[in-house]
Amino acid sequence: QLQLVESGGGLVQPGGSLRLACTASEGTLTDHGIGWFRQGPGKERDWVSCMSGRGTRGSTRYTESVQGRFTSSRDGAENTVYLQLSSLQPEDTGVYFCAARSPPATAFCSVYADRYDYWGQGTQVTVSS
Repeated sequence: QLQLVESGGGLVQPGGSLRLACTASEGTLTDHGIGWFRQGPGKERDWVSCMSGRGTRGSTRYTESVQGRFTSSRDGAENTVYLQLSSLQPEDTGVYFCAARSPPATAFCSVYADRYDYWGQGTQVTVSS
């Protein structure tokens, strides 16, 4: 069974940046749909970004509050996906989770957590001065 391992969280000052990584335990994530979610203190888990699997119908989407500040990408070997966080603000604080949808996922880019098949353990991001 695919396992996702996250890394890259930490403490950063407002305006700072972090890069989160989500690595597959086996194989690649090339054809998987990828989602990023976050859960702030005392809040529900919210959708942040999604990226469809490889294909001509591929797309990447972001929630409005992170548009222009966060960027989702894949590495060349395709077993790791990244979420680059920039211009971080205190309201970005939370546990960030990556999730994957099994292929075929060329047109998959969902905001709904229950549409994903695999989840990482989460990585804490704290934005504070």
